[in-house]
Amino acid sequence: MISEELQSLLLKYCEPENELLQQIDRETHLKVLMPRMLSGHYQGRVLSLLSKMNNPKRILEIGTFTGYATLCLAEGLTENGIIYTLDINAELEEMVRRNFAKSPLNSKIKYIIGDAQQSLKTLGNETFDLVFIDADKKNNGTYYDLIFDQVNSGGIIIVDNVLWSGKVLSNAQDKDTKNISSFNDLIAADNRVEKLILPVRDGLFVIRKK
Repeated sequence: MISEELQSLLLKYCEPENELLQQIDRETHLKVLMPRMLSGHYQGRVLSLLSKMNNPKRILEIGTFTGYATLCLAEGLTENGIIYTLDINAELEEMVRRNFAKSPLNSKIKYIIGDAQQSLKTLGNETFDLVFIDADKKNNGTYYDLIFDQVNSGGIIIVDNVLWSGKVLSNAQDKDTKNISSFNDLIAADNRVEKLILPVRDGLFVIRKK
């Protein structure tokens, strides 16, 4: 949504990626379909900083992909903190577990393969300080409703791709875009939260539960 020139400037003034994140980025682009789904350097640093500011004991991530954002979010965990990351794509499991195993944060990561709505039921009464929703966009509202009561007061919910490559501005929206716009309208009308959209890559909705 911004020029390559400006993107380069933004990267100049943010924290660098560590070597493992660079490796995951390269491997994803070489071996995985739709590598643009990866958060990448700049968005990864945004997620890391938001996590560090929140200093969560428990994080929930819905949509692991190749594990890049998982590791960025995990950087902000407390000493005994845990991040649960849920994904349905078993084909990527070996790659993702290998990536996590290379990280000093590996012991804090609980990686669960399966349908997210079913996997959420296995987490019991866990409550969360930070949630990142980056999965099948048609279910953004479903995931939001399912996890809301388990988010602590003051907790943060982050939802990715809410600008949908700018398609949300169109008057003639396709089904996927309508789903995104409907979710955005739902959050805008939710008085239980404070919220804003950060125009980072494809749009991050940052939502704070009151």
